[in-house]
Amino acid sequence: MPDWAEYDEVAPSNTLKSTCAWMKENKRPIKLPNLQKLGLANIDEYPGLDSVKDPQASYGKMSELNNAKDTITGHWEMCGIKAKNAFPYYPNGFPEEILDKLKLAFGVSGILCNATASGTTVINELGDKHRETGFPIVYTSADSVLQIACDIDVIPLETLYKWCELAREIMRGEHEVARIIARPFCLNPKWVAEEIASPSARNDVKAADMKYIRLGDKRHDYSVLPHGKSILNSVLENKGHVIGLGKIQDIFAGVGVPENIHTDNNADGLDKIIQVLKETKENTSPKITQGIKSDKEVIFINLVETDSNYGHRRDPEGFAKALEEIDKRIPEILAEMTDEDILLISADHGCDPTAKGSDHTREYVPIICYGKAIPAKDLKTRKSFADIGATILDWFNIEDSDLPINAESMVS
Repeated sequence: MPDWAEYDEVAPSNTLKSTCAWMKENKRPIKLPNLQKLGLANIDEYPGLDSVKDPQASYGKMSELNNAKDTITGHWEMCGIKAKNAFPYYPNGFPEEILDKLKLAFGVSGILCNATASGTTVINELGDKHRETGFPIVYTSADSVLQIACDIDVIPLETLYKWCELAREIMRGEHEVARIIARPFCLNPKWVAEEIASPSARNDVKAADMKYIRLGDKRHDYSVLPHGKSILNSVLENKGHVIGLGKIQDIFAGVGVPENIHTDNNADGLDKIIQVLKETKENTSPKITQGIKSDKEVIFINLVETDSNYGHRRDPEGFAKALEEIDKRIPEILAEMTDEDILLISADHGCDPTAKGSDHTREYVPIICYGKAIPAKDLKTRKSFADIGATILDWFNIEDSDLPINAESMVS
């Protein structure tokens, strides 16, 4: 976006274009045939991706209205929420006043790390010391977060969750980060078994075989409450359903997302969203079989591995492969859609895997809007991510004047 320089960036970014260019120059052209058919390559010029003459879906890009480039704000804006303030970041670690409050609240005399760090790396660098001392590993990232990592064999999971709740109350006012994240981990059973069998053989430890591994299914996010009403609330008020998959419920602090399905990774998330679509189409979903049926259902999923595993770690090849794996599943999603369904594909921010540093990037985000009964068109550049929410309300014939952002539907 034109204001990229105001966000601590040294050059403008374009996540998709950079990924495509890197692949074409270093490996092979990226392969996204299904997203191409929907019109992805018609949005801009992407090396190795050709536009199509008659795309199946409407296509364009969206500006971020909020002064941010973080997960929480991006998701909020999609649903019509204007953030009241920018969330703080801590690239140099948290101030001593915060650390003192955390230690007092947790009943510990020390805290490990207190820096920007990779979660998988930091638990292996400090895991042994954590086990020796019982001190929590507290770190942050390129996002507005405070993360607490503990070995559940040292600090019980219930205690870790309680510490995160206490941290959430401490991080208020000027220090109100968007999320507190519980990051439980444990000894890797495979590592322990091999170490016992042959300690001298463990000189070159692969990432998958590190001594400590995170327990993703026990992660929990403690987010700030949304800064206003969202279209998810509007749908619920009009006797609709909202189902989140992945981190969606945590991102909205549960507000407007009464039901959430855990996902382990992108592949698992895609499996589960296809299953939810199938059950809804066949009238076999738990809600329908319980007699709770609605013609207004929002299914909201975020596929985070492009960001967490590849964008932040500046791995364009991994980013490209993750996109290709998502692309392969698009036909399965389309096959479960009826004439009454609409599919919206976008992003909550940029995370250019070729940019300097490890931060998110301030960019326009792509938007694909598909429905069997919707004529395809060029959506141009939208003024806000909130056009996604406006489109959903328009599709459901819901009017709500209480939403913080006045956005425009893409289907009217």
